[in-house]
Amino acid sequence: QVQLVESGGGLVETGDSLRLSCATSKRTGSNNGVGWFRRAPGKEREFVAAINWRGDSTIYGDSIQGRFTISRDSAKNTVYLQMNDLKPEDTAVYYCAVARGAYGSATPSQYAYWGQGTQVTVSS
Repeated sequence: QVQLVESGGGLVETGDSLRLSCATSKRTGSNNGVGWFRRAPGKEREFVAAINWRGDSTIYGDSIQGRFTISRDSAKNTVYLQMNDLKPEDTAVYYCAVARGAYGSATPSQYAYWGQGTQVTVSS
């Protein structure tokens, strides 16, 4: 059974940091790329970051501007999104997703499984 569980969201202030976690079941996540997307109220889903199955190749969305870092701990079947210097425009529901292949992508259709999302709210 496919399982993706995000955690770590919350309410923070501008300039704070958060670390999101995405726990995947071993069967679905260990050989696949994993990505993070976000959806802000009234906006389209936006690509945030992705990492390959081995954890040595990453890509980021343009709006991140070096503030976020994606990583994975294969032993724990968990992918992390470290978010620093958070801004009010980062407020959104953040979703992790398991890619169909070994590498992540900025294209949502390249992902087979999605989590339920975790809310991140950044106050000004």
